Amino acid sequence: MGSYATLTVPTPDRMQRLGRELAALLRPGDLVLLSGELGAGKTTLTRGLGEGLGVRGAVTSPTFVIARVHPPLGGGPALVHVDAYRLGGGLEEMEDLDLDVSLPESVVVVEWGEGRVEELSEDRLEVRIERQLGGDGPEGDAAEPAADGAADGDADGAGDVRRVVLCGVGRRWDGADLSALADRLH
Repeated sequence: MGSYATLTVPTPDRMQRLGRELAALLRPGDLVLLSGELGAGKTTLTRGLGEGLGVRGAVTSPTFVIARVHPPLGGGPALVHVDAYRLGGGLEEMEDLDLDVSLPESVVVVEWGEGRVEELSEDRLEVRIERQLGGDGPEGDAAEPAADGAADGDADGAGDVRRVVLCGVGRRWDGADLSALADRLH
């Protein structure tokens, strides 16, 4: 049950646009798990989600604070942005963040959440961001793209092509046309 789509995202600007478009599909109670190597574009996608949801505050990586809450500017849901990278345990360690309390009225986005927070909800959107061959650096370990859309050391954004796999898990995502997002990126 659920839905599935694979998209090619050629630039950081388009990754942010994907976030804005994806936000239109999200509603309070949604859990979004983001996975991908360092610098893949998880925070860039989340920045677009924040724009699309119309939340307050700049969406930046919450690596050192673990979680940030961005309240809505209007009547939509808050965005709870979590970075589980520094957390070694599973859900037990995440319980201190009270994500289960925030989930019903917010959109909760967890970077590095794979294998850690799936138990929070039977319904979730799993987003895997992969670099295409020929990406930045020998190990593909470049920094997150800058706010202006260019990756560090890559002024024109060339070489930033990503493959984004969207997998809606559970009844919440039955019938969701995730592949339609590809048309909106062009």
